[in-house]
Amino acid sequence: MLIKILIVGKTDQAEVVRLFDDYHRRLQHYAKIDIKIIENKKRRKKINALQSVQEEGELILKELSAGSFLILLDEAGKQYSSVGFSQQLQKMLLSGQKELVFCIGGAYGFSEEVYQRASTKLALSKMTFTHQMVRLIFMEQLYRAFTILKGEKYHH
Repeated sequence: MLIKILIVGKTDQAEVVRLFDDYHRRLQHYAKIDIKIIENKKRRKKINALQSVQEEGELILKELSAGSFLILLDEAGKQYSSVGFSQQLQKMLLSGQKELVFCIGGAYGFSEEVYQRASTKLALSKMTFTHQMVRLIFMEQLYRAFTILKGEKYHH
């Protein structure tokens, strides 16, 4: 199964990029992980937040196939412990879906069309993180989930 991670906006923080790439490399041992950066429309030109969300939403939807199982990283999503997330991941992996797509939105969230297309929402915490940190925290938790499922000692 392909796991696709869609991220709105680039990061220019070298340490975040280095650590993100390290977890991406580690994850290749467990699954095919495809990373796609979607242009942050607000930074590209002078448009308002609603237009930005709409344009980013169109780009997100273009990345999905008919069989994509879309999981939005969203503050209103369900929260899990690391073990709970690994159990949910296992259910998704065994569900018969061809593609799991995790999406990290821009600063203003997702368009209504993206919310309607989503299969579920996932929250990393009740706390607020920068988008740069969210991508890193999520990659670490995805890696941790796979190590938990494989019974490896990384989790403890």
